[in-house]
Amino acid sequence: MEPIWAVGLMTGTVLDGNIDVALLRTDGETVDEFGAYTLAPYPQSIRDTLQEALSQARQWNFAGAEPAIFAEAEDALTRAQSAAVLDLVAEAGLRPEDIGIIGFHGQSVLHRAPQPGRIGATRQLGNGALMHELTGIKVAYDFRSADVRAGGQGAPLAALYHQALLRKIGATDGKTAVLNLGGVANVTFWDGADTLIAFDTGPANAPINDFVKGLGMGDMDVDGAMALRGTVDEERLARLLTHRYLSAPFPKSLDRFDFLSSMADGLGAEDGAATLTAFTTGAVGKALDLLPQRPQRLIVSGGGRHNPAIMAMLDKRARVEAVPAEAVGWRGDAVEAECFAFLAVRVLRGLPISFPTTTGAPHPLIGGVLAA
Repeated sequence: MEPIWAVGLMTGTVLDGNIDVALLRTDGETVDEFGAYTLAPYPQSIRDTLQEALSQARQWNFAGAEPAIFAEAEDALTRAQSAAVLDLVAEAGLRPEDIGIIGFHGQSVLHRAPQPGRIGATRQLGNGALMHELTGIKVAYDFRSADVRAGGQGAPLAALYHQALLRKIGATDGKTAVLNLGGVANVTFWDGADTLIAFDTGPANAPINDFVKGLGMGDMDVDGAMALRGTVDEERLARLLTHRYLSAPFPKSLDRFDFLSSMADGLGAEDGAATLTAFTTGAVGKALDLLPQRPQRLIVSGGGRHNPAIMAMLDKRARVEAVPAEAVGWRGDAVEAECFAFLAVRVLRGLPISFPTTTGAPHPLIGGVLAA
């Protein structure tokens, strides 16, 4: 098929208040052209509703009727993201009829990995049918549920897009991997041939952000300043790095709340931030040790690459060269949104979006729901 324009949408679990919206021209196998990209801020009222939905999701924990706030949050975020799509399309000088499909990830409120004898569960809020109605554009959504129902992890889903990006820059020898640092961190390894592996390495920004918020010192450790001034509690860090998840074989995935800011309980602001940052990066190092070939370089996307403490500690704690996505011509803040544009085209074409070595699916699986 000829490449088409697709719009991808992503809002992460760190709830930074922004909708990532990206245009990508693709056939679902290769990247033809990067289009416009923007961060569209949510109004505070929607941020508050989503925060409450996340809180109630943890209490619900897939038991009994869903919290009523889910429907309220889903309607609000779908309308806000639909407006953001139409705004970006217009700003790019395009019309809705020029867009082949929207990839609408929605808002993850809860994710539970499968366990032996128990399939996992996942919930993303997002009404694809309503978005199709509001925009007049085909919409692919609910990307994770089919994988989870089949026994897969439902995450991470970015591996195919990361592979296409690596191919675009000629990184086909397995020496370069991709690390995304959102609320949770995930890595993608491709050997340039048939081996494509992806899994969540551990937490990324979520515990650090929650720690700073808990101290009433803002929403995040801006520029890693607190961590850079602090001293890592090495004894505590060594203990944290023995967590069984870190040495468990892949495929594996995490919820945003599987690792908490309480890992830094009792530490001061700067030492706590430093220790949590060291844990995030140390966990990445342990993940790289699990791969069939240890990468020499990581291309880093997601909000965490803006944190100089994380980037410096990847070198020291993960023992790997880490470069921001921009160093190779990618847009680090746009990669996740672009990914769902890419996956949406695959949904449109009936191509698989998850595999045994990425989510643990029993076989290559077609996923997503199409509203057209």
